[in-house]
Amino acid sequence: MFKRDVQKELQNSAKNFPVVTVTGPRQSGKTTLVRSTFAKKPYVNLEDLDTRELAESDPRGFLEEYPEGAILDEVQRVPSILSYIQVIVDEKKQKGQFILTGSHQVELHEAISQSLAGRTDLLSLFPMTINELSQAGFDMTVDEYLLNGFYPQIYQETLNPTKVYRAYVKTYLERDVRRLINIKNLNLFQRFIKLCAGRVGQLLNMSSLANEVGVSSHTIEEWTSVLQASYLVILLQPYFENFGKRVIKSTKLYFTDVGLLSYLLGIENVKQMSRDPLRGHLVENLVMMELFKARSNQGLEPQLYFYRDSQKNEVDVIFQRGHELIPIEIKSAKTFNREFLKNLHFFQKIAEGRSPQGFVIYCGEKEQVLHLNRLINFKNSYQSLQI
Repeated sequence: MFKRDVQKELQNSAKNFPVVTVTGPRQSGKTTLVRSTFAKKPYVNLEDLDTRELAESDPRGFLEEYPEGAILDEVQRVPSILSYIQVIVDEKKQKGQFILTGSHQVELHEAISQSLAGRTDLLSLFPMTINELSQAGFDMTVDEYLLNGFYPQIYQETLNPTKVYRAYVKTYLERDVRRLINIKNLNLFQRFIKLCAGRVGQLLNMSSLANEVGVSSHTIEEWTSVLQASYLVILLQPYFENFGKRVIKSTKLYFTDVGLLSYLLGIENVKQMSRDPLRGHLVENLVMMELFKARSNQGLEPQLYFYRDSQKNEVDVIFQRGHELIPIEIKSAKTFNREFLKNLHFFQKIAEGRSPQGFVIYCGEKEQVLHLNRLINFKNSYQSLQI
């Protein structure tokens, strides 16, 4: 079993809130995390049909079975139960009484905002980090990380990642997508996902996607929301502040697991990975999610953006920390080139003193300080958020 970085935050939340809700993609390790952290609490899986029917038909009687609270897994399957939990926690005023998990943002967040606002802390658990894998003895090359991804099951059971992700996509399409939206042609939706994979790290053009898939732009927007709601992708927003330049307002799309992304691109082995024309975008996706997970595992908002203006000046990541803006460039090369600093210098100039340090994250081993900027290995990406 892997030690997860978010566990400390989870324990702290249970000391301060009557309910803690852990959300995230399927198979990211939510159940294992909450059951190991709260081993003495009864565990209830609401994916089980009989259990779910009981919770739906007699919620009061169902919850009376757990006077000291419980772990309720996949609680978005019975969102109506949250209003009954609200009554219980308001009466008992006991911290850490209920631990909830869920895999769908829309279904769960709507129910929580109506019933448990102010009563629950919300944490997200994504697939593992490089640090979590390293602590468990898994140390790989960048191409191996890109191919295998970060789902715990692959490492716990030594599984073939291609087979795991094939089954994952099949389950996702047949179970989750059908439940979230009324879609008649799953093949079209699968084509949409693969087209998104081919555009990872690029500006998201809804009209272009609509033309290629053969549906309306409105449908593409709806489908993109579904990918977000089920934690398959994140959308990176542009940094909007006007530095005297017209900034681009489109978003960028990244997959929450780079192994799934590699599967969708048809990459099946390390040799193929090393030659793939999108390898640079895959490395960018890996590092982006390392940064995203580093913030999420501390219970913090990401505060991550990108910068691009109408003159095509661009910085891969802007980390906003209070008044400060930390520019970060991501490179797939193993050899440092001073050209890597060009975009950092540009941004530091227009930010006028608000950018005390920038970072180049690359695949080489040598790390060094370069005046106002630092060069770091991709395995240490999280360090760029700790200055």
